[in-house]
Amino acid sequence: MARRLALALTAAASLTLAAVAAPLAAADPGPGRAQGDRALTYAATARYQVHANAVADGYKPDQYCVVDKAGPGALGYPHFNHKYDNSLDPRKPAALFYEDDGRGGKRLVAVQWLVYDRDQKLTTDDDRPTLFGIPFKGPKPGNFPGQPVHYALHMWLWKKNPDGLFETFNRAVTCLPGTTRPKPSL
Repeated sequence: MARRLALALTAAASLTLAAVAAPLAAADPGPGRAQGDRALTYAATARYQVHANAVADGYKPDQYCVVDKAGPGALGYPHFNHKYDNSLDPRKPAALFYEDDGRGGKRLVAVQWLVYDRDQKLTTDDDRPTLFGIPFKGPKPGNFPGQPVHYALHMWLWKKNPDGLFETFNRAVTCLPGTTRPKPSL
């Protein structure tokens, strides 16, 4: 009951903030726009604190938790909705990231936008997108077979990242033993 109330209050606060910020964001191309767009993202993704809502809205869960191979930290469990690939709409991230909540469920921690590189070359970046006044990282090779060269922007909207709001990995996120993708055998 308390969790439902907390989720309802979070959603209501997010919607209120978005309603106030949206007119300001539309009129302001500067820092106020970025704040308004962040409020829109909060409002649009608040419902995904309930994992089943994300799945019902077309976000497909990956069974594996993604760790940072270069150091501490992780992304969590990606959930992609490929109809939002190439979206620069703050309300329509292409991916949501979840972590284990310690009770057998999932907790929303981050969102991501993914935009395909126009010329599919890793050596050029003249089409680098921005959102919230932040340039996307990349171009990057695909993370799985068939994924194009792309740019990505992660936003740790629902869990603080000690390294920054827009950093790719979060060292405060961990993957439970046995939940990461197995290494291919040679």
